[in-house]
This record gives sequence, structure tokens and C-alpha cells, in this order.
Amino acid sequence: MKIAISCDSSIDITKEQQARFDIRIVPFTLIMGEDQGFDGEITPEALFAYTKKTGKLPHTAAVNEFQMEEHFEKLLKEFDHIIHFDISSELSSAYKNACLAAVKFPGKVTVIDSRVLSTGIALLAIYARRLADAGYAPEEIEAKVKERIPFDQTSFVLESVDHLYKGGRCSALAMFGANLLKLRPEIFMKDGVLGPGAKLRGPMKKFVADYVADTLKTFNNIDPEVVFVTYSTCEDKSILEATEQTLKERGFKEVLFSTAGGTVSTHCGPHCLGILYLNDGPHPIEKK
Repeated sequence: MKIAISCDSSIDITKEQQARFDIRIVPFTLIMGEDQGFDGEITPEALFAYTKKTGKLPHTAAVNEFQMEEHFEKLLKEFDHIIHFDISSELSSAYKNACLAAVKFPGKVTVIDSRVLSTGIALLAIYARRLADAGYAPEEIEAKVKERIPFDQTSFVLESVDHLYKGGRCSALAMFGANLLKLRPEIFMKDGVLGPGAKLRGPMKKFVADYVADTLKTFNNIDPEVVFVTYSTCEDKSILEATEQTLKERGFKEVLFSTAGGTVSTHCGPHCLGILYLNDGPHPIEKK
């Protein structure tokens, strides 16, 4: 059976990674005033420039039912079955829309609520791709992926809470206090929603190093197969190099880098960085 692995664009992987893991993407729409475009084509820098100019955040529009139906119909001309992942249903209507579209293709489309966002979704999709390549049936892939969702370590550290405030996810008092004390907040995914973690301090090089060390210490049952480093902007490449070195020293076999798309960049702002990995130990895959 030929199985497609599909995701909405909040997966935040590069075009090269899409090709390597054969993951098919259907994009969100990004709206900046009267202008709009597809997620993945508009850079974080363009989003931040719009916010700086207008004082407003861009809006993200989830893939609607009709767009999802077109996406599935096109894939089913090439594949026998689709396993499709969406950003957490707590954050977007994309999952609901995908489920509605899937009904029109009975027995052909499996839709999975990732309960995470960004490359946290990519970790699940890559695992699904490897299972499919090893000969597992769609129902087996679905079951194995869902077992791992609670252990998907998806988190970021932010330089500023300004974008969270503009998006209504942070009070004016909290923003004032964080900026006054120069706090760098961590944000973790838990039970499908974003929640606060520790509050760090210092310039980006320091707060990223502290965040990486704290995260690896707290979530220490790693699956060493792959880890993502996903960021909105990071002009100092030595920060990325140091993060990669730390992750490799911890035992990760492969460190993949990606730029955060519209969903993360819009709400988290510049100089946001996360490390994302599965925290349930090694999961070797046996061929069927």
C-alpha cells in the first residue's frame, strides 16, 4: 500500500526536509491588512516588519474544508491512503476542517490531532513516514503515533512578550513586568495548549543556552533519532552552532534546523527558539 504523509503548514519544515521525508504540505493563509499569502512563502522578517509598521499582528487563516478536500483528492490520485496531521485542535480549526473533508473519502484518509505545533508535528510525521516505509498498515501507524503524542516535547523560549501581548495572550501588567525585569519566558505545549515555563534572563546567547540545558534536564528520556532546532530569527549563528553541539553531546543522532512559520513567528516574535524532540526513549522500527 502506498501511503501519503500529509500536514498543514504549521509543521514548519524546510522544502528540503519536505522532499527528504516525502511529507506533503497544505498551507495556512497569512493575512497582513489587505495583503495575504501562503504560510511558508512569507518570511518571519516580513511578518515582523508588518507588525513594526502597523502595531498589529498578521492573522492566520486555517486551511478550510474545501481546500482540505482538494488537497486530499489530489493526493489520492497518487496514493492509496493518506495519514494527515494538523496543529493542535485547541489552537486552530484545521483539524476539524480536515475531519470534515476526510468524510468524503471513506476509508482513505486518517486525520490525527497532533496536540502540538511547529516541528513537534514534524517529529510525529517523520515517525509515521518511517513506519509507512517499513510496511506498516495505516491503522498500525495511527496507533503507534498516537501513543507518542503525550511525549512530544515541544517548547520555545522568547526574547520578548510583546507579540504575545499584541495577540491577547499576555496582559499589559505581565508584559510591563517582563520587560522591566528583562525576563525571557519559556513556553511549553501541554495537553494541546501553550503554557508558561521558567523565566530566564540575559542576552539571547545566554537565555538560549540556559533554556536548552533546563529542557534536556527536565525531559531526559530522549529518543535520540532526531531533534529539531526551530527559530523565528537568529542573526548570531554561533548560538545555533552551540545549540547543535550541546544536542549532539546529549546523544542526538541528527539535529535538524528550521525557521518558524507564520503560526509561531506571529505570536512569539523575533529571537524565539525552540528545541523539539520525542521524550519516550528509543523507538527502533522493525520492517514488516
